[in-house]
Amino acid sequence: MRRPRSAELLAGLLAGAGALHLLVPAPFDAIVPSVLPHPRLWTYASGVVELACAAAVASPRTRPRGAAATALLFVAVFPANVQMALDAAGTLDRAVAYARLPLQVPLVLWALQVRRAARAAPPRG
Repeated sequence: MRRPRSAELLAGLLAGAGALHLLVPAPFDAIVPSVLPHPRLWTYASGVVELACAAAVASPRTRPRGAAATALLFVAVFPANVQMALDAAGTLDRAVAYARLPLQVPLVLWALQVRRAARAAPPRG
């Protein structure tokens, strides 16, 4: 049976973001809020968590918990998005960074929708 498309897309987004955190960490290090020590550690940790969430969302058996964890992850990384907006250098960069902040809400809602759909799906035998 085929996975719901929304869950596939969410898992793909998470896998891509997680891979980028591990393969090209410098841009992510730069947005780790300064109150957190060792930015590279946080970058790698968030990449690993994104990959774990991707795997959990991709599997129908773990999808409800994976999607719930993803919603929490999207909330947890919001301070990094705020830091990116605060640190943006140019006017256009700053405008884009601030415009991006409200987009975290649809990401959280998307993860919760995937969770609801997974919980409503008939159990697999």
